[in-house]
Amino acid sequence: MALPLPGGPVIARPALGRRPGAAYDDERLRTPLRHCPGGTLSDLDAFIAGLPKAELHVHHVGSASPRIVAELAARHPDSAVPTDPEALADFFTFRDFAHFIQVYLSVVDLIRDAADVRLLTYEVARDMARQNIRYAELTVTPFSSTSRGIPDAAFVEAIEDARKAAEAELGVVLRWCFDIPGEAGLAAAEETTRIACELQPEGLVSFGLGGPEVGVPRGQFTPYFDRAIAAGLHSVPHAGETTGPQTIWDALHELRAERVGHGTSAVQDPKLLAHLAEHAIPLEVCPTSNIATRAVRTLNEHPIKEMAEAGLLLTVNSDDPPMFGTDLNTEYGVAARLLGLDTDGVAALAKNAVTASFMDAPSKARLAAEIDAYTAARRA
Repeated sequence: MALPLPGGPVIARPALGRRPGAAYDDERLRTPLRHCPGGTLSDLDAFIAGLPKAELHVHHVGSASPRIVAELAARHPDSAVPTDPEALADFFTFRDFAHFIQVYLSVVDLIRDAADVRLLTYEVARDMARQNIRYAELTVTPFSSTSRGIPDAAFVEAIEDARKAAEAELGVVLRWCFDIPGEAGLAAAEETTRIACELQPEGLVSFGLGGPEVGVPRGQFTPYFDRAIAAGLHSVPHAGETTGPQTIWDALHELRAERVGHGTSAVQDPKLLAHLAEHAIPLEVCPTSNIATRAVRTLNEHPIKEMAEAGLLLTVNSDDPPMFGTDLNTEYGVAARLLGLDTDGVAALAKNAVTASFMDAPSKARLAAEIDAYTAARRA
């Protein structure tokens, strides 16, 4: 879907609390805000806050709020993670992508038993409910927990118990993407595939590959993706975030990717852009994440505008929201201002996520209708 760009992008400083590692173009972002076609930007933010949404690229541990991280750190005092939420802001300031992975794994180390897993999962859903997220495909990395001694069955039971409670009590539907931490190699791939295929939790819909891309070729994971796909799972690897477009081609050809996580470098290859557009292969775009990890230098240089102009099916996501001082509502605001969207354009962006999700057809129709009804009511 080519999103409208009336009069060029409307850009404003995102309403972030802490912008870890950010390198925003402050001179341009101080430009006074102008009106979007559908009203003032404050009106647009209010529209986004109430908009029913789906999120497709958000990480389980990476969604731990400072309150939960501090609580877990207090329970595990041998950790290097600060227990003071204020100190966490500095702790979550990343020098580069490698440092981000280091910090991320230190938070992973706080999840040490099934009770930690259940607490984290349910609290992530609570934060989603506050943003009117109706459906989320949460990227979960079982190997990070099972390798630290949590039995695989206990891990799966904990996330499933939290999933069912979140749907019943919060109205948030969670589904799982089990992903391989690429930096952990083939042993992690084997363990992740085994858990996915043998335990087959009810909420599991897809299979992914995360972690660093540099030095982690996609092709070595082909046999594991083949097994997961044969078991009925969808392929959704990260690709092209910190490497060039060839990594995206590799994800498509070697891992049979149905959606691409990030895909930031796709704009460097016109043939790739045409392929993605022709086959309606969605991209899971995470603007603030890309700035925080230095995958993109400044917000004004983010390729989302080129992606939209190429007619790609774009979804907007938060990735590791508390770590990056953001949330999904903020990311929609960032995307709206970069793309110059009015309320109808933002609603279309929200429906992209529904289209690109792995919900069944009736569920897609219900959420799309809810988005339409909300938009019509706001317009009236």
